[in-house]
Amino acid sequence: MNQLTTIAADIVAIAILTFGLYFPRHHRRDLVVAFLGVNVGVLAVAMALGSSTVTAGLGLGLFGVLSIIRLRSDEIAQHEVAYYFAALALGLLAGLGAELGPLTLALMGLVVVALFVGDHPKLFGSYRQQTVHLDTAHTDEEALRAHLQQLMGGRVVNVVVKEVDLVDDTTLVEVRYVAPRVRERVAA
Repeated sequence: MNQLTTIAADIVAIAILTFGLYFPRHHRRDLVVAFLGVNVGVLAVAMALGSSTVTAGLGLGLFGVLSIIRLRSDEIAQHEVAYYFAALALGLLAGLGAELGPLTLALMGLVVVALFVGDHPKLFGSYRQQTVHLDTAHTDEEALRAHLQQLMGGRVVNVVVKEVDLVDDTTLVEVRYVAPRVRERVAA
């Protein structure tokens, strides 16, 4: 299997995983760019390491540099993690070889194109995610969903109850919803 076939197989696999499995189930737009960026970045760096004469120790050390990024950080948004990773990957790709060959240039282009597509504003642009602290304790999920749908003004696609406080009569939820288009808001 040549390298172009390997790249094509990886792109098809990450597209199926991200657009066919993850997003339809979890509706989290910010992780789409993170998955695409991390996947393509790892592919590019791994292929470059595999085709170069660097030792395994140096390769592991370079991936150690990439692990500095905390993927579950609340301080850095998921799409920003992908951009940081892509920036590191591009630097590693450019710095590994003495010259920039066609494979390295193609892999660098692939990293950039993946982030362009994954973070494009038109890609799932109407999907939103918000943490909401309600002043009512909701124990009925259907009533909660209906309340959030009315409150958010869009179709709720996922609700995760983080906390229900029956003493203080509050509910903390993470809600994912589809915001109405501007024309729909004007018509309503």
